Amino acid sequence: MIKSKKIAAITMARDDEFFLSRWIAYYGKQFGTENLYILLDGTDQPVPENAGNAHITKLPHEQLSRAAGDKYRINQITKKAHELLKSYDIVIGCDSDEFLIVDPKLHTTLAKYLSNKKIHTTLSGLGLDVGQHLYCEAILDTTAPFLEQREYALLSTRYTKPVVINKPVNWGSGFHSIHHHNFHIDKNLYLLHFGAIDMNMLEEKAKKRGGDWLNHLKRRGNGTINAVTKSKPKSEKWLRIARILQTYCRPIYALRKPAMLGLKPVVKIPNRFKKSGI
Repeated sequence: MIKSKKIAAITMARDDEFFLSRWIAYYGKQFGTENLYILLDGTDQPVPENAGNAHITKLPHEQLSRAAGDKYRINQITKKAHELLKSYDIVIGCDSDEFLIVDPKLHTTLAKYLSNKKIHTTLSGLGLDVGQHLYCEAILDTTAPFLEQREYALLSTRYTKPVVINKPVNWGSGFHSIHHHNFHIDKNLYLLHFGAIDMNMLEEKAKKRGGDWLNHLKRRGNGTINAVTKSKPKSEKWLRIARILQTYCRPIYALRKPAMLGLKPVVKIPNRFKKSGI
């Protein structure tokens, strides 16, 4: 039996206490809150009540364009990850609405799975962009597990991210790539993204950003929610198909990122994924 490796998880958040508290609950259960590192974008940001022994760093907020802000945030996270790898074997970096799970059919924990896995610098889970099916799924109950309420996801290359690292490499904005490194998509790992889990929640966020944002959302809808609502879901075998496609296909303009030949299949999330507790 391989000795358990020391694993840390890191994220950065602003005005996102709802997802951040869920992130803490999930990764805290996996690795212990003492191994969580959270960068808060703004000295005014509240610390979630369930932070426990998590390491919290408040950074002064800077008014930046979206692109500049993304670059600033990933640079801060990358710098912290480099420091952590001096004392940790593995660092997981992701947004606060993203959850890396190991397939429940293996009956093991994420910590045990990664400890027994040979990692070649980076590791990715297959990206599942979870969305609300507007015709058959109710407004989100924020006190209940996500996967008890949402059953469909878009298989998205955008969320097949190299979130696991064991060497001090440099993430691209949004964790979407690692500079000068290819993807290694694990057959038993999945990265679930919940940014489009509820249309009402998206409308509230858009309303805070201004009338133009809200009007745009009402006219165009949300891409993930539109796909989930209007597409006939495919079977679980598409998880394997998507993984194969993303492993071997690359867009010409980004040879280090996964592609799916333009396919955007929606799948029914395997019922066993509910065992992840998310």
